[in-house]
Amino acid sequence: MLYFNGRFVSEDQAKISVFEPGFLSGLGIFETMRAYNNKIVYLKQHLGRLRRSCRLIDIKLLYLDAQLEKIVERLIQVNGFKDACVRLTVWEGCDGSNIMAFAKKYKPPVLNEYHRGFSAYVCPFRQTENSILARLKTTNRIFYELGWRLAKNNGFNEAIILNSRGYLCEGTRSNIFLVKDNEMFTPALACGCLDGITRRVIFDLAKDYNLKVYEGNFTLRDLREADEAFFTNSLAGVMPLVSLEGRRLSLGAAGRLTKFFLKKYNALLKDCS
Repeated sequence: MLYFNGRFVSEDQAKISVFEPGFLSGLGIFETMRAYNNKIVYLKQHLGRLRRSCRLIDIKLLYLDAQLEKIVERLIQVNGFKDACVRLTVWEGCDGSNIMAFAKKYKPPVLNEYHRGFSAYVCPFRQTENSILARLKTTNRIFYELGWRLAKNNGFNEAIILNSRGYLCEGTRSNIFLVKDNEMFTPALACGCLDGITRRVIFDLAKDYNLKVYEGNFTLRDLREADEAFFTNSLAGVMPLVSLEGRRLSLGAAGRLTKFFLKKYNALLKDCS
């Protein structure tokens, strides 16, 4: 069951016109969220970002946050998923905006992947950091999907995107953090990266433990010379990054701070549920 324009329906009942602007030109915004123990993790933060993004591209979001919270929570209940991946999408229709939410059973990375870590590929095309599409989760996803497919087709877990100036930006589905000499670094939003929800959680955790996170312009050389690195997103949480295009990064395994944030983030999941 999914939620579509005011009611819960089956998949075959959710139909849209192929002439809708959101379908023809990718004029839509979405959020992908993790449900843990029947509760959406950081739901208010996701809805806040959704609302801000809709305003930026002039899509009318016709629901209050309280209404959206009830819709998403009910969606989890009617599908019977204790742990789920939830996507909430708003897009431009022929007569105003449309809204749809669906849930799928959450399939986490296997535990071995957290121990082994991710391998990364460097995307051959670059993010335009001044583009209105940068820093937004729009339904115009071809840039990220092509990068993701190239990574997968070449045997890697994720693709790292550089911006037009050659600085680290983000992954196709993640933000990236570096650790050097017990200090943390991550691309600034001005680099064109998404202001990730889990990215912000890492900032808050670092502050709680008196760890400084520096935002700025960083290069592939900085990544190769880092003591450790990790990706973050709302579904996988914290994922160690241990190799870049076949070359081992540092020790080739999850570092001390990566393990620390992985443990703390997993603990927060229980607090949010």
